[in-house]
Amino acid sequence: MATDILTMTYDEILSVVTDLGFPAFRAKQLYQWLNKGAQLSEMNNLPKAFKDALTENGYVVDLPKIEKKLVSQVDGTVKLLFSLSDGQYIESVVMKYEHGNTICVSCQAGCRMGCKFCASTLRGLSRNLTPSEIIGQIFMAQRSVGERISNIVMMGIGEPLDNYDNVIRFLRTVNREEGLNIGYRHISLSTCGLVDGIKKLEKEQLPITLSISLHNIDTEQRKTIMPITNKWSVEELLTACAEYFKATGRRISFEYTLIANENDSISQAEELAKGLKKFLRGMPIHVNLIPLNDVSERSFKKSSQKNVEAFKNRLNALGINATVRRRLGPDINASCGQLRLNAQEQ
Repeated sequence: MATDILTMTYDEILSVVTDLGFPAFRAKQLYQWLNKGAQLSEMNNLPKAFKDALTENGYVVDLPKIEKKLVSQVDGTVKLLFSLSDGQYIESVVMKYEHGNTICVSCQAGCRMGCKFCASTLRGLSRNLTPSEIIGQIFMAQRSVGERISNIVMMGIGEPLDNYDNVIRFLRTVNREEGLNIGYRHISLSTCGLVDGIKKLEKEQLPITLSISLHNIDTEQRKTIMPITNKWSVEELLTACAEYFKATGRRISFEYTLIANENDSISQAEELAKGLKKFLRGMPIHVNLIPLNDVSERSFKKSSQKNVEAFKNRLNALGINATVRRRLGPDINASCGQLRLNAQEQ
């Protein structure tokens, strides 16, 4: 069975190198190459015998391969379709801001959460991504755009807390000073509401930003678009959020996709404000409103601009900080899921 070395710590790599009978300085060379996102074949100061020994003993550097690159002529957003070693496809999006480049990474090939308005879940879950396959998206994206990536959002294909161990190892790897050195405060992780995962994440004490894909404050209504609500009610989810904030001191952001005639009425804005205040008493609250990206296989339609503004204004009037997410890469359909579906079908 192959062993992924890209996300090993230096001490773990040193142990591998010495166990194979090579001098310790080779571990440092290998570690430096790995943190540049290099394949074994590109590590030109390492002897062939050393690289062959790694390969023969099942050690691999499993980087994704870029199959398609789309660049927005509107704002420079870059959308990448990757293929993995077993033929699976995933997507990443690089977004350019004044404060630096942000990448939205995938953590699974597909998704089993079944959210009714999402393209990523249409074919279900194929498998989890390894830590290498997640961090490899960043290495390959940096190489493709020719610029450093300084911020990460885990909002691509897949549910991060459904691939918990691999995601935690990924987070710890990208934070290493000798590696990509991306600070935890520059990383956001989005979940549809796996309460057990939120409780585990709380104990990790990682100062990342947790984002909750909420989309409806009413448990019964939320069940119709987000099946995870059949396992954990909105009340259980928000209680877990309050406990997370109490333990970590980290503000939680709430994502709310506005769907026409589904969750975008003024009365639903009022219920959202009431519910958030009830369960998150004393906690700073931010709601990120997201106009729906139309998915051809789904019947849902995005809210009108008028309804989006009215929803936002009502939340603000009720004391809830709400903003509307700016849509990036509109000419390349930069939201995740569609490129992967097309590649699979072909």
